Amino acid sequence: METPTVASIWFEKKPGKPVKPLISSPVHGSLAGGLVAAMQSLDIPAHRVDDADEMLEELVIKNVYILTTNIAGLETGGDVEQLWNDHQELARKVAADVIRLQEARVGRELDHERLIAGMKKGFDGDPQHQCMGRSAPQRLQRALEQAEERDIDLPAIREIAARNG
Repeated sequence: METPTVASIWFEKKPGKPVKPLISSPVHGSLAGGLVAAMQSLDIPAHRVDDADEMLEELVIKNVYILTTNIAGLETGGDVEQLWNDHQELARKVAADVIRLQEARVGRELDHERLIAGMKKGFDGDPQHQCMGRSAPQRLQRALEQAEERDIDLPAIREIAARNG
């Protein structure tokens, strides 16, 4: 079986603005060295991950970060620093739902606190990063659809959906 080279991208690039790294982007696979070198040559932090299970965790961390900030952001607005400092209980409840969904998708239990710590590292990389992007409502809907397909209860996410239509 062919194994692709995979990266979990932790930078953003918007038109007319420079690249804005949050944290180092992990890269796994046979071409990881070249991709890491290319990213670093552009002053984009990146590192190689040799263990496939570790890379899976890195990909889940990114999903936890994106879905938690977007879905909780529908409720709170603001940036990730405000989300964590002022609404940490909500952020943790949404993250727990997201992690349950991710566990179902990957077919195994994951270390919740390690995933939360990874999400928090992303928050610390850009504290003023806005929680809710344009695609937040679609991400909420997709999470609910995926949960329904897998018969998973996501109480915090369901409550947000009910209040934010």
